[in-house]
Amino acid sequence: MAATNVEAEAEAEIGQPNEQLDRAIEELRGVLREEEGRPDAALRSGANSSIIMTIPVDVQIILGSTEMPVSELMALQKGSTVALNRRIGEPVDVVVNGRRIARGEITVLESDPTRFGIRLTEIIAATKSA
Repeated sequence: MAATNVEAEAEAEIGQPNEQLDRAIEELRGVLREEEGRPDAALRSGANSSIIMTIPVDVQIILGSTEMPVSELMALQKGSTVALNRRIGEPVDVVVNGRRIARGEITVLESDPTRFGIRLTEIIAATKSA
């Protein structure tokens, strides 16, 4: 009989985290709705945004791309040159988490001439996806 009670308790615990998570999400939604309605909500949103500002994102600067058959890829060796689809002076894409957010031009850093940087020339307008 004791084994049956333990099994029943284990089954109850398995379903419990999902229910607790659902309840916590609903409580959070309720709190957020209440916060939006308060006149001083704009002041508190600054504190909440500091949390968001610490989230790391993957930033890539796309210099160009190319397509090649696998045989050419396998033939690459040290010193091989791969021609990209962009020319010198053409803008490069700035991509964050897989989404293009800006374009820029390559520049040499004044503080360290052995390193490159990107000078942003265009910020891509955010569009909401349906």
